[in-house]
Amino acid sequence: MIGIIVIVVNNIVNKPVQDDSGDVKISGEQIETSGDESGDTEIIEEKEEPYKGPAVFSGDSRSVAVMIDNDVKASLPHAGLNNAYMIYEIIVEGGASRLMAVFKYDNLPDKIGPVRSCRHYFLDYVQEHDAIYYHIGQSTQGAEALKSRGIQDLEGDHARIGPDKTWHNAFILKDKAIKQIKNRGYRTTQNQDCILKFNEKDTDLNSTKYADVVTCKFPVSTTVFRYDEESKVYLIDMKGQPHLDKFTKEQSYAKNILVYRVNNESVWDAWGDHREVDNKKRQEIYNTGTGKGYYITNGKAIEMQWSKPSHSSKTKYMDMSGNEIKFNDGITWVEIIPTGGDFSIESNHKEATSGELPMTNN
Repeated sequence: MIGIIVIVVNNIVNKPVQDDSGDVKISGEQIETSGDESGDTEIIEEKEEPYKGPAVFSGDSRSVAVMIDNDVKASLPHAGLNNAYMIYEIIVEGGASRLMAVFKYDNLPDKIGPVRSCRHYFLDYVQEHDAIYYHIGQSTQGAEALKSRGIQDLEGDHARIGPDKTWHNAFILKDKAIKQIKNRGYRTTQNQDCILKFNEKDTDLNSTKYADVVTCKFPVSTTVFRYDEESKVYLIDMKGQPHLDKFTKEQSYAKNILVYRVNNESVWDAWGDHREVDNKKRQEIYNTGTGKGYYITNGKAIEMQWSKPSHSSKTKYMDMSGNEIKFNDGITWVEIIPTGGDFSIESNHKEATSGELPMTNN
């Protein structure tokens, strides 16, 4: 007589149930049962489910990129960031930073925002993701880039939630956004794979650089990532306190962090664009070419190299041996540190890893 109960779900084998017919033994990737005196034995091989790709970028739904206000005095808290699969933080005029959150069309949160205006260099990353771009307004350079690059963008249909007489209270409502996208006739299926490669299983880095606290400083704002060993993600602080979603109250988090430096200067100084008064100090960033930075996940960091041949081409992230990095499944924050900004990687295990890295090589 042979007796065994085995449950296999997502490659996890639950504890077998022993009956009166004999002992149940588990060894390696096989489950062996010893039967009665007749010597009957059954071997059941554990079958792995095929890898279906990262949950954070599942299916063929198109990407939607949203420009997010990050004015430290008036825009916080944000809404909807934890539904994104990738979030960029980049400098804008005045030393402030602005976020761009990239979502899947079929995973838009109920509310996203507050939404702000377009800056031309964010469009480099819109194009990388084949994304529909949502913003409210644009700079002079942004308007020209939207037209010349043929970006499918949206603005306008949003809700004002919060104090009156401010430009920090505009939020996208999911139902309105979907309706607007359909009315424009924009394609809602993706025509490319995710720009990142992913591990099939959650994987720790082979590194001695522990990364328990990652601090990214812009001239007038700071984003802090604190590693939580239990959940294996980085919980985010802004304005010196946990950054909670405006509506769900869930703390913002990242599974992966990319951090690297680029040079920047005003468009006035960069290419003699004097159409706007100098005190606006619209920015140009030098994000093409190659450079170095860090990839951080699961409490550790490795040095990495990034490469972006042109403004419309994809950014590639490689380890120091030139192999394309495979990311863990989850939200990836990209911190692009400007001139006048800084970052640090601190460890509870040993001395902090230095944040000093060469600038981009253009």
